[in-house]
Amino acid sequence: MTGAERHRLDEADAGVPWRRWGPYLADRQWGTVREARFGDDVWSSFTHDQARSRAYRWGEDGLAGISDDRQRLCLALALWNGADPILKERLFGLTNAEGNHGEDVKECYFHLDATPTASYLKMLYKYPQREFPYGELVSVNASRDRDDPEYELLDTGVFDDSRYFDVVVEYAKAGPEDVLMKVTAHNRGPDPARLHVLPTLWFRHTWSWAGGEEQPVLVAAGGSVRAEGAGLGARRLSVDPPASILVTGNETDDEKVFGSPNEAPFVKDGIHRAIVHGDMSAVDPSDIGTKAAAVCVLDIPAGGSATVRVRLADRTAADPFADFDTVFAARRAEADEFYADVLAGDLADGERAVARQALAGMLWSQQYYAFDVERWLTERGADPLGPPTSPHHAWRHVVAEDVISMPDGWEYPWFAAWDLAFHAVALAVVDPALAKRQLDLLLERRFQHPNGQVPAYEWNFGDVNPPLHAWAVLFVYEYEKASRGKGDRAFLKRAFPKLLRDFGWWLNRKDADGRNVFQGGFLGLDNVGVFDRSAPLPTGGHLDQADGTAWMALSCQSLTGIALELATDDPAYLEQAQALLENFAWIAAAARHVGPDGVGLWHEEDGFFYDVLRRPDGSAAPLKVRSAVGLVPLAAATVVDGSVRERFPGLVRGAVEFLDRHPAVNAAMWRHGEQAHGTGPVLFALFDEERLRRILSRVLDEDEFLSPYGIRSLSKWHRDNPYVFTVDGEEYRVSYLPAESDSGMFGGNSNWRGPVWFPVNAMLVRGLLNLHRHFGDGFRVECPTGSGRWLNLREVAEEISARLVRLFLPGEGGRPANGGHPLLRDDPHWRDLVLFHEYFDGDTGAGLGASHQTGWTGIVALLPLLFRGTAAR
Repeated sequence: MTGAERHRLDEADAGVPWRRWGPYLADRQWGTVREARFGDDVWSSFTHDQARSRAYRWGEDGLAGISDDRQRLCLALALWNGADPILKERLFGLTNAEGNHGEDVKECYFHLDATPTASYLKMLYKYPQREFPYGELVSVNASRDRDDPEYELLDTGVFDDSRYFDVVVEYAKAGPEDVLMKVTAHNRGPDPARLHVLPTLWFRHTWSWAGGEEQPVLVAAGGSVRAEGAGLGARRLSVDPPASILVTGNETDDEKVFGSPNEAPFVKDGIHRAIVHGDMSAVDPSDIGTKAAAVCVLDIPAGGSATVRVRLADRTAADPFADFDTVFAARRAEADEFYADVLAGDLADGERAVARQALAGMLWSQQYYAFDVERWLTERGADPLGPPTSPHHAWRHVVAEDVISMPDGWEYPWFAAWDLAFHAVALAVVDPALAKRQLDLLLERRFQHPNGQVPAYEWNFGDVNPPLHAWAVLFVYEYEKASRGKGDRAFLKRAFPKLLRDFGWWLNRKDADGRNVFQGGFLGLDNVGVFDRSAPLPTGGHLDQADGTAWMALSCQSLTGIALELATDDPAYLEQAQALLENFAWIAAAARHVGPDGVGLWHEEDGFFYDVLRRPDGSAAPLKVRSAVGLVPLAAATVVDGSVRERFPGLVRGAVEFLDRHPAVNAAMWRHGEQAHGTGPVLFALFDEERLRRILSRVLDEDEFLSPYGIRSLSKWHRDNPYVFTVDGEEYRVSYLPAESDSGMFGGNSNWRGPVWFPVNAMLVRGLLNLHRHFGDGFRVECPTGSGRWLNLREVAEEISARLVRLFLPGEGGRPANGGHPLLRDDPHWRDLVLFHEYFDGDTGAGLGASHQTGWTGIVALLPLLFRGTAAR
C-alpha cells in the first residue's frame, strides 16, 4: 500500500503523533458505572438535562467532537436554531426505563468518512429548524408497550417540508498538532433560516477531583482563544468569519443540579444561558476560563449554505486560513486514494460505498476511556483492601487511560471484550496497527486480572464474554500477512502467554465438573435462552452450554494456530501446541458425548446442539431451543494446512500416541482420529459430515434460520412452536420474535430471539469457509433447503454474506435496513445515507436496537474482502 495516508500511518507507528488528535469524544457520556454512585440506576444517574450543567468525572461528550488522546482538551460543535429550549451540545436519547425497547438515541446523524490517523473526518448532523421534540419523544415512548414500535425522531414530523439544516462537519490535519475544522450548514427548507453555530473548546475537568492538579486556562482575545496547560503546551483556536467569544468554566452548576450554592462563579451551562436566554451575566467578562465558544450567527437562504472555518494549532500564523482550503482538498483526495487501495478488487460500487461508511463509523466510534477503579472505590467511601462493596472490588488493579474502539459513541461509552474482538478484525482492513493495539490492550496488566481473566465489560468486569481474543489475534495476524506480505510475529509472541492465562482461567473456573463442557454465563447472547444465563437458575444446578463449549473449542484451535506459527522459529512452542491439541480433543469428545441418561449437547433426534440443564439431583434435560447457541459449533471449525505434517512430524507422532492412549476420545473425534494418520489439511471440528449436513439443513431452511438478510438468531419454527419450560408452576417461554423483544430481560433493549446479528453471522461465514477448505467443491448442500439448488460450502458462505450486505444496498423499496421509510427511500438528501444498527428484523431486514452500532455490524466491510482470497480464519 502506498499513498499519503499510508505514509502517515508508517510515521505514526514510528512515533510521530498523527493519532494524538481524533474523534475520541463520546456522543453521550452516560450509562456508565464510572459516573454513578453505589446503588444508582446507572442509566438514569446522569441525565441528559444534568449533562448541560454537571462536570463529568471520567470523560467528556460533544457533538461531532474531537480531543487529544488523553482527552485533556476537547473541540466540538454546539448549535441553536432559535427555537429550542436548550443549546444543542450533545445528542439526545432515552434511558433504558424511558424507552419501550430500552435505551435509544433519538437523533439523525451519519458518519460519512474517516481515515485511521483522523487526517480527514466527515460527519453529517440533521438539525430541525422547528423546536426539537424532546418532551414528545419521551412521552410518546412512555405511552407505548413492548408490542409497539419505538417512536423515532422521523415519526414526529419535525423534518416535514424539509425544514432542517444539514450540518456537515469535517476535520483535516495540516500536521500532527494542527487541526482544521469546517462546518457547512445547508438550509434544506423553503424559507430563509437563522442558525447559531458555536465551535466550542474546553478542558476536561481534572483539577478538583483529587486535588493538586494545576488548572489549565483558556483566554479569549482578538477573536481567538489561547489554550494553555494540561501538559499540552500553548495552542490557539481561530475562527472565520470573525466571531464573538463567550467564556465560562467547565464547572458543575451545583445550584441547578444539586440545589446547593455554586463553588465557582461561572459554570458549565453559562454559554447555554447566554445564547438561549440572553443572560450575559452567566459568562465571564474577563474572557478567561476553561470552556469557550465562538458565536457564529448564520442567516442562510432557502436552499443555500454557509460555512464556518476553525483552526486549532500549536503555532500562530499571520493568516490561519491562508492554506485552509488547500489542506482540505488534499486530505479529501488522499482519503479517496486510501480507500481506493484498501477496498480494491471486485467490489460493486454500492458495496464499496457501504464498506467505507461502515469503516468510517468504526473510526468515529473510538473513544477515550478513563477508569481508575481503586480511586473510584475510594471516592465512594470503599476500602480497596476491605470487604467487597461492588463487583468492581475484585478489579481494583484496573487503571485505564486509553483510546478504545467502542460499539457506538452514544449508547455504549464503554468497552466489551467480545465486541472489541470483532472491531479489531474489521479495523485490520484499514489499520492493522490499530487493530493490534486494541487486542493488546485488554491483555495488559492494567486490564487482565491476575487470575488470567480478560475483563468482560464495564458494568461487570468479572462477567464473561465469549473467549474470542485468541481468534481475533490470529485473524489480524494472518490478514496483515496475507494483505501486506508479512505478519507481526512480535504481536503473536506478546499475546500468546496472556491468552494462555485467560484460557486457563476458563478451564479452571467455567467447567463445573471437569468434563470439558463449559458454563460461561450469558456469553453476550442476552435473552436467547429460556433463562437469564447470567443469573442463578430457578431450578438450581447449572447449564452445560453448547455455545460456551464451542467458543472454548475455537479458542483452543486459535491458540494452537498461534503456537504452530511461532514454532516455525522456536520449537519450544511445539510442546504448547501439543497440549492445546489434546485440550481440543477432550473438548471435542465432550461435545459429541451422550451420557448414560441419553443427554448431551448433541441431540440426535433433532440433529442440533442444545444447552443442557444439569439439576442438583443429577438429572439432566436438553433445553430444546433452536437458536444461535446451537449454531456456534459451526463457527468452531478450523483448518490447519497439511504442511504441518512435514514441518512438525513430532507433533503428529504425539497426536497419534495421545489418541492411542485414549480410545474413548479417539472414537468421539472427527473421523475417529484418522486425520492423525492421513495426509493433507487437518480439520478441527465438533461434528462429523452427517451432523454437519443435518445442522445445515436447518440453517439454510428459509422457514427456520435463513432469512433474506442473513441467518436469524432463533429458528422461525418457534413462531408456531414456542419452547416452554415449567418450573414450580411458572412457565418460561421462548418464541420467535423477528424484531424487538417483548421481554424486560436485560432491560428490554436486546433481542436474540429472531433478529439477524452480525457477530454470529460473521463467525458462521468464517466456519463455512474453513469447512470448504477441507471438503472442497465436492461437498454440496441444498441452499435454500428444499430449493433444488446445490452449492458447495464456499458458495453457501458467499450466499449468506451477500444477504447480509444486501441489508444496506438500495433496492426498489430502498435499503432494507432503513425499514422502508419514504424519506430514507426517496429523498436525495437522505437516500444515500447508511445506518449500521445493532441487529436487524429477521423477516424484513429493518434495523433495530442501537442505530449506530457500527462496532460489530461494521464487520460488513470485511465480508466481501474475504472472498478476494485474503485470510479467512
